Amino acid sequence: MKIALFGATGHVGHAILDEALARGYEVTAVVRDPARLTTTNPQLKVVTGDVAKPDTWLDAVRGADAVVASLSARRDGTPDAIPNNAVTLLDNVSRAGVKRLVWVGGAGSLETAPGVRVIDDPHFPDAWKPEATGQAKALEAFRHGKADLDWTYISPAALLEDGPRTGKYRVGGDQLLIDANGKSRITVPDYAVALLDRVEKNDAKRQRITVAY
Repeated sequence: MKIALFGATGHVGHAILDEALARGYEVTAVVRDPARLTTTNPQLKVVTGDVAKPDTWLDAVRGADAVVASLSARRDGTPDAIPNNAVTLLDNVSRAGVKRLVWVGGAGSLETAPGVRVIDDPHFPDAWKPEATGQAKALEAFRHGKADLDWTYISPAALLEDGPRTGKYRVGGDQLLIDANGKSRITVPDYAVALLDRVEKNDAKRQRITVAY
């Protein structure tokens, strides 16, 4: 399996990178600052590129079975970059001959009741709202885009936390998944497992799904 990975220097992106290399994937990591990625592996190729500038990465992702994007606006402080980057990928990934795009989404747009989203809760932290709103806009870009791509937008549980890799998880749709204790959580390594399972199984095409315990 060959993937091109955007955001490999981020927390979730690095977990996806580690999981992909452990599975024996060939990974092309497209990063703005290669010095921030210290992982070395014969199966890893690091390319300097900016997702917002397709000409810097189009050639690098050719031949990939899938493009995986784990992109945040926290470093730049520009939440609108999230939907803008989604549109850029939707408009350009197919130009590289790649038909599969998997996006690390947010949990804020998941429903807790019909028509009520996680982000609508009055207790939703204000500090998280800009990024959650950007991710919700990105989801709309996927749903309304006309690109000829088999995309999947994968929302994590409400709590995406550090912890062990168990390889266990559940898959849902637009509703927030909670466990028997009323908690919605998944560890970062198990989120990475769930995401790459979607790449391997080539399922959940043109859908938003969520993964949680």
